[in-house]
Amino acid sequence: MLLSTVIFLPLLGVVAIALLRGMGASAIKGIAMGVAVLTFLISLGLYTGFDATTTEMQFAESRAWIPQLGTRYDIGIDGISLWLVLLTTFLTPVCILAAWNSVEKGLSGFMMSLLALETGMLGVFCAMDLFLFFVFWESMLIPMYFLIGIWGGERRVYATIKFVLYTMAGSALMLVGILALYFQNGDNGFALLPLYERVGGFTHANLLFMAFFIAFAIKVPLFPFHTWLPDAHVEAPTVGSVILAGVLLKMGTYGIVRFCLPLFPEAAATYTPLIVTLAVVGIIYGALVAMVQPDLKKLVAYSSVSHLGFVVLGLFTQHHAGIQGGVLQMINHGLSTGALFLLVGMIYERRHSRMIVDFGGVAKSMPIFATVFMITTLSSIGLPGLNGFVGEFMILLGSFHSGAFSKVYVVLAATGVILAAVYMLWMFQRVMFGTPDKTNAALPDLNARELAVLLPVMLFIVWIGVYPKPFLNRMEKSVGVVVTKVRQEAAPAMGHTDFLDNLDDIERPTATDVQHQKEAERK
Repeated sequence: MLLSTVIFLPLLGVVAIALLRGMGASAIKGIAMGVAVLTFLISLGLYTGFDATTTEMQFAESRAWIPQLGTRYDIGIDGISLWLVLLTTFLTPVCILAAWNSVEKGLSGFMMSLLALETGMLGVFCAMDLFLFFVFWESMLIPMYFLIGIWGGERRVYATIKFVLYTMAGSALMLVGILALYFQNGDNGFALLPLYERVGGFTHANLLFMAFFIAFAIKVPLFPFHTWLPDAHVEAPTVGSVILAGVLLKMGTYGIVRFCLPLFPEAAATYTPLIVTLAVVGIIYGALVAMVQPDLKKLVAYSSVSHLGFVVLGLFTQHHAGIQGGVLQMINHGLSTGALFLLVGMIYERRHSRMIVDFGGVAKSMPIFATVFMITTLSSIGLPGLNGFVGEFMILLGSFHSGAFSKVYVVLAATGVILAAVYMLWMFQRVMFGTPDKTNAALPDLNARELAVLLPVMLFIVWIGVYPKPFLNRMEKSVGVVVTKVRQEAAPAMGHTDFLDNLDDIERPTATDVQHQKEAERK
């Protein structure tokens, strides 16, 4: 029941706010915050009770749901979904606190949408039934539609419709794929785990792979399916942008590692060169477009296209280090880019502008803000000692030792790191330094509430950068299952090297062996 409690507790908050809408704003915010914090605290039980030594789904629950359709309420988590669940429950109370004073109209609807969205996202990461997964996937569209469409910017209707149309197009393809798997799953109906154990693959596996992959690529979003993202980010309220970048985009990369790779390994091997090409193009394209953006929020939005290109690259290395780095980078991006959107929102509330040209010398009037912004900026560009470095390094290392594609892709992807430093540091220099005008000189620094929003995120940014072992250990076995599945069924097409995976199995030469070798070479 622990996992079900975590998933559906936010819905109780929705019901409570709906029944008590006549109460004041403080009561509504208090209920939303109390439910979100309680959900996060309960979700910590998933971390403490997680067994990192097993590959089985943990905290699993299975109940009859709609027998006539062959679907069940099957949920569970492994080392991959664990961290995405915790990221969701962590960011939700952070977002509620960030929106504490910024939402005036429709406060109850705003908080209800945010809590309902949390349930939808958690359900996606926990569902082990294809039909249940699709229901949660679609359910999160409704609250996100309201968050952008009601509380967004001037072009919010256009951005919302574009977001929904793109997502629905992908959902239609995924639904076709789910139905095709259902008819090939026999008596197991929509159950996901029996599909993993299927021997001999699926009929029309390449088409099924593309149906799922395009749906997930739109959500990532992978180039060239990314065009809905900048509009959605720019028009969304700050909290909407944080949730969108921090969690919703990860639903796409999670779908790739949960469905595309383990269910269709041969098709994944076939399409890897194409997908990796799109990922590398996205890395470079996103960075170049971000470099010329005049709007702070749009710059951060395009940086997501670049960073998530790295995640997709890591997942399609089909190598342990690359996939593990890709999963970790999902978490890193949620923290770093989420923090960037929070910071942009905070300075927008003071300056009522996001145009970079309107800033300059902000560090003089807002030194604490500048310090936090600097740490987040360095995290985003992958400075050693901060979280972004660990994920990007593992992705590049796994890519280099992967036989799935040419090392030329790795070199091109690595230029994205350089370009990220260019556009992020240039942006930081223009905003924080220079000669301030009178408006910027009078900007107040971060208050206690804003520090309470940012400091927990900063803690994890530094923690993962300095000591990532607890995060990597819990996902290692689950990533190993995906790698093994791919290697067993698609290894001949992939040409993998096992350099990183088998380091512990290598018999290292002793000093005597080295001496004997030298003597043999002299002879």
